[in-house]
Amino acid sequence: MRISYFSILTLNLGGIQFNKDNLNNFKLSSLNSEWNSETDKMSNVSQYNLSINEPKFCDKVKQYSGYLNTQDKHFFFWFFESRSKPSTDPLILWLNGGPGQSSLSGLLMGNGPCKLNRSGNSTVINPYSWNNNANIIYLDQPLDAGYSYGKGGGDNTISSMEQVYAFLQLFFQKFPKYKNLDFHAFGESYGGHYIPYLGKLINDNNKKPYASKINLKSIGIGNGLINPLIQSESYPVMACNNTYHPVLPQSSCDYMSDHLPNCTSLIAECNKHKNVETCINANNYCQQYISSPYVMAGLNVWDIRNECETNTICYTILDNIQNYFNRKDIKQALGANININYTIFSDPVYERFTNQGDFALDFGQYTVDLLNDGIKTLIYNGDADFICNWYGGKAWALGLDWIHKTKFNNAKDLTWKSPTSNKEFGQYRTYGDFTFLRVYEAGHFVPYFQPEAALDMINRWINKTPF
Repeated sequence: MRISYFSILTLNLGGIQFNKDNLNNFKLSSLNSEWNSETDKMSNVSQYNLSINEPKFCDKVKQYSGYLNTQDKHFFFWFFESRSKPSTDPLILWLNGGPGQSSLSGLLMGNGPCKLNRSGNSTVINPYSWNNNANIIYLDQPLDAGYSYGKGGGDNTISSMEQVYAFLQLFFQKFPKYKNLDFHAFGESYGGHYIPYLGKLINDNNKKPYASKINLKSIGIGNGLINPLIQSESYPVMACNNTYHPVLPQSSCDYMSDHLPNCTSLIAECNKHKNVETCINANNYCQQYISSPYVMAGLNVWDIRNECETNTICYTILDNIQNYFNRKDIKQALGANININYTIFSDPVYERFTNQGDFALDFGQYTVDLLNDGIKTLIYNGDADFICNWYGGKAWALGLDWIHKTKFNNAKDLTWKSPTSNKEFGQYRTYGDFTFLRVYEAGHFVPYFQPEAALDMINRWINKTPF
């Protein structure tokens, strides 16, 4: 995640100025009707084509990469078959957050089949890849993220997930052999907005008699921004009373706490009225008074234990990934547009979402219907992350008003251990189809910080093996 209320990294964006004369008072819910026809438009076979390569690097499994082109939209994806049983193993969709972060960064930063070598000029096999026992798609979205480009890209979560849903329908038209596999939608960070709404779209459309059904089995969110109102209250706790060490003086945490009532009140108004200007005001206020003490201290928002390694995008590996995907030979091997200036984070996407007030909206509400309909939901949080910390994630999980809320809340937190070494990976709480995981010694990107634990997590989850 990046700047804004919860995403508070500068990442060379500079100050974003909002022209109130350009804001209008339409409700964000009206975007549903605006984008309802997106799937129909994109699903017209005569209006789309795929330009596909079959890369021979990163992993030895069957791969497809390239673009799904529809009208003036060009969505880049990279697909890997399972290393085990691709014809029967489940299919995972992976989305990074941002908004505007390339999902290819997640591929090379933790859960993908390969990772960069130390020099950043080549890849090596990742033994902890999630494709050990699953097929997986990495999709750059919204348009202008990573290698994806075009006109009419999503400028908020709703419109973007409508386009992702349409992409999935077209992907399954092209590759029908994967259509009936168990499908799991996973995302990280701003994926806490993306994944619940994508799950809703799939689940709702699956109920329609003539819809082309997607075999949705679960959703998963790692260190996600899900419900800003609840999660905002966790910042003073994480800064001054976490399980590692205080990272701010108590006076700074008191300052944050003093301004929390106004922050949460503004977020509540945003979610009540779904008004763009109201939501932008909530975002700006909470950024200024809740996030600023941490930002001004120059701390690493992704890991309270360590300083940033670089002055650009915090981690050397992110700089290396950006350089790697900007190489002409890599673009050609993947079938990517060689004229694209690949960036880990897309400024245009970020600004579009910010100008729609998307950050302050609650997307956790959509998980209620999913759980009540039997769609499994996994929430996992690295416990050293500040920006989407585990205190806020757990508070949201405990507050979720689903049919088994009381039984989930009364369940015990149990120790999650490695099945081979007996090492403690973290804690879990589960009841029925809902599980919350706290991952020890992990920052914002769990597969990067704790790859062995992340692989054990996903294998247990997709195989329905208890933690």
